[in-house]
Amino acid sequence: MNTDVLQKRIRLPELREKVTSPEAAAEYIKDGMKVGMSGFTLAGSVKSVPHAIVKRAATHPLKISVVTGASLGNDVDSAMANAGIMSKRAPFQTDRTLRNAINRGEVMYVDNHLSETGEQLRKQQVKKVDVAILEAVSITENGEIIPTASVGNNEIFAETADKVIIELNLSYPLEMEGAHDIYCATHFPTAVPINIMKPSDRAGSIGIRIPPEKIAAIVITDEMDTPSQNLPPDAETAQIAGHLIEFFKNEIKQGRLTESLRPLQAGIGTIANAVMSGLKTGPFKHLTMYSEVMQDSTFELIDAGMMDFAAATAITLSDQKSREVFGNFAKYKDHILLRPQRISNHPEVVQRLGLITINTALEVDIYGHVNSTHVMGTHMMNGIGGSGDFTHNAHTAIFVTKSVAKDGLISSIVPMVPHVDHTEHDVDILVTEVGLADLRGLAPRERAQAIINNCVQGEYKTMLQEYVAEANLRGGQTPHVLEKALSWHQRLYETGSMKDEVKLTQVA
Repeated sequence: MNTDVLQKRIRLPELREKVTSPEAAAEYIKDGMKVGMSGFTLAGSVKSVPHAIVKRAATHPLKISVVTGASLGNDVDSAMANAGIMSKRAPFQTDRTLRNAINRGEVMYVDNHLSETGEQLRKQQVKKVDVAILEAVSITENGEIIPTASVGNNEIFAETADKVIIELNLSYPLEMEGAHDIYCATHFPTAVPINIMKPSDRAGSIGIRIPPEKIAAIVITDEMDTPSQNLPPDAETAQIAGHLIEFFKNEIKQGRLTESLRPLQAGIGTIANAVMSGLKTGPFKHLTMYSEVMQDSTFELIDAGMMDFAAATAITLSDQKSREVFGNFAKYKDHILLRPQRISNHPEVVQRLGLITINTALEVDIYGHVNSTHVMGTHMMNGIGGSGDFTHNAHTAIFVTKSVAKDGLISSIVPMVPHVDHTEHDVDILVTEVGLADLRGLAPRERAQAIINNCVQGEYKTMLQEYVAEANLRGGQTPHVLEKALSWHQRLYETGSMKDEVKLTQVA
């Protein structure tokens, strides 16, 4: 490595002696350890050392428990799952290979609220991290570690681990120094309020402080994160965005919002990103964001002059947008801030700022209970992520979903969800391409009618109307026909479709 580059990236001289190979760094990982790895929704993921661990495991078998910020990129989760070296994984993932191993019961998966993982480690409610592997842009003269595109749980991993391995990634520009706000929340019995009154407020330092003697190895890498695979906006997501824009316009008209709305949060994924992108067509200005992830839509709104500032714990972008942002980082540096996920998702701050939250539902039932995680109620998709952190504490909690999936074979609005991640008590607004249901102030029977009338169409609307009519005859605060409540999922399991083909044939 060029000496000049090394001096610029590692400005604490004594640490330059710790530069080594991924293979040598992997030797610190032993069987039975709990390993903390940086990475949040593909961003800021460690790369070389995990693959070196997998390679070493081929001749020296081991099992490790892996905890991260969220999902890892660069095939790290996939490689570890294929190698069979993971005994346990937390708190969020999006990898198909790992997902299959989880659902086969080969990897024990702890699906946490993302604000809780680090605190459980810090309070020693769960087993501590033995070794932390963290990605960094640079190390300052004071020994502060400057993260790359995510912070996640890195500062807590660094605090609680016995040893720290740094992956110094040269792909990220040095201009990222100063784009982070590293603050560790205090806790009982000396907890104090977090001094964040608006998204742009700084509460901490620019880097993660780690005693130099704790750093066991530094590995040099030069590889960007796996790009986001979000699909581009389509007709349905444009319609969802349109319904939301009309809702916001009415809230402004009623005096409940201004043209800058309130700080926005948007979950990771195609639909939430597309809906946020659709806000460019609205009459809004001076928007701000306090979220866990900045996606393409965040920078589109900044480029359009509609968003003044965005704070999150990670930047997860498509390949093209990543080149634009990190290739000209100075353009965006004054408009963004990256925080630890314990702060980006902190209930106290979320509630104080009065966020409007936009998250994606896998399915929703007629009373507004949301399933975000489990296909057919049993098989893990990705995890709850930070959606619960934001939804429960939001000023206005919005869930978006397309009304049908798999070319209409599956309805996203069902009589009863077989797994509940967000209860009806936390869900304010539901939006599909069909329309928007404002559930605020409605009793369960009223919620059912609002959802069916505004968010469902076609035969599924008729089927839900019939179900509710029968359920209402049985009575109750939240009426159900228990023997039929999950019949749509049973029919999907047996026939591959939620449609009642017998009734459709009779009607025909």
